[in-house]
Amino acid sequence: MPKYIGKRILISVLSLFMLVTAGFFLTRMMPGSPFQSGNVSEDILKSIEKEYGLDRPVLKQYQVYLKNLLRGDLGVSLKKPDVTVVEVIIRAVPSTAILGLLAILTASVLGTVFGIWQASSKNKVVRGGIFFGAILGTGIPNFVIALLLILLFGVKLKLFPIAGLTDSRNYVLPVLSLAAYPTAVITRLVQNTFCREMEKDYVVMARAKGLGYRRTILTHVLKNAWIPVLNYLGPAAAFLLTGSFAVESIFTIPGLGREFVNSIGNRDYTLILGLTVFMGIVVIGINLLTDLLTAWLDPRVRRTFL
Repeated sequence: MPKYIGKRILISVLSLFMLVTAGFFLTRMMPGSPFQSGNVSEDILKSIEKEYGLDRPVLKQYQVYLKNLLRGDLGVSLKKPDVTVVEVIIRAVPSTAILGLLAILTASVLGTVFGIWQASSKNKVVRGGIFFGAILGTGIPNFVIALLLILLFGVKLKLFPIAGLTDSRNYVLPVLSLAAYPTAVITRLVQNTFCREMEKDYVVMARAKGLGYRRTILTHVLKNAWIPVLNYLGPAAAFLLTGSFAVESIFTIPGLGREFVNSIGNRDYTLILGLTVFMGIVVIGINLLTDLLTAWLDPRVRRTFL
């Protein structure tokens, strides 16, 4: 296990380094300048770029950025010089994190319940309904689901607010929009693995020894059936926790997604790269923790990796 952990950490560090490198040079390849406007002369533009170090060779800028990054300095916004990137992240993270965590929890619970229900039910209507719902959930983009929920529950029925995050009711529609796709995926994963696990010898032995159906599922089957879900939940959770750009824009939520979209429109190199690095750390970190948890639950994973 220590050798496996060491290799996974090394791969994660290399992945983050490649992300930072690619992100830096891609932002520098963006056309135009963040300070260009109709009222700024060429001399003033060059003076501003010199102040921010944008007149230096790209490789020199890259070296400076890496040094600052190692100190935890993500720089300041080029459009708002009095605001640091860290301040933007701190302000935007709570909204995105709460939405992401609620969506992950909702998807995990609903997906597990629906998956077991579909696998164990003898009612064809139930099985067909859950299967059809899972197909729709994986096929319809979350922004379309968001618009449908707004139209039905926000405009027609007026049950939930459709903008901002002023109270707990504001979270319902965006959380359901974000949770729809992972719920459908988890439902299908649990249903498939649950059916396979129920046919294995250890389940037959447990039932033969008099262990109840529910206890057999909760004690033995569910743990093994959830291993594929953990492999999926890592990247899914990372995506949800770093924000869904479309959903946050539709519901006017001041999260990371909206900040990222605005930074691209403003050609704010520092903010784009800072948000990319932060999101990359979250994604890579969650994937690392998920891999380690999966390897701990299933020793075959780490033996295959080694």
